[in-house]
Amino acid sequence: MQFMVSVIDDGQAAAAGQTESASAAEAAAIDVFNERLQAEGHWVYAAGLADTSEAKVVDNRGEKSAITDGPFVESKEFIAGLWIWDALDLETALALAADGSKACNRKLEVRATHWA
Repeated sequence: MQFMVSVIDDGQAAAAGQTESASAAEAAAIDVFNERLQAEGHWVYAAGLADTSEAKVVDNRGEKSAITDGPFVESKEFIAGLWIWDALDLETALALAADGSKACNRKLEVRATHWA
């Protein structure tokens, strides 16, 4: 099964004047965790995302396409990155997510994918 794991940032780093979402220690812990995912065969893909101030929203459901600045929703929390994992089942993905949450010091949202 594949799972999309969203890294949820609550903006506390920015509020504390930190320019990067992850501290150097968090970045190092994430690297170690990513190496583990690769070694255990769970790694499919991972990426950090640009700041929400760089987001664009595209809506082409009507007669004219609309492109606006900013995130889709205004929120204190935002998705700062994502992983795609292969895992035997949800329980395995949740166990990995517990370790990933510890490594990146963020909440993670785990959702099964409908493609594979």
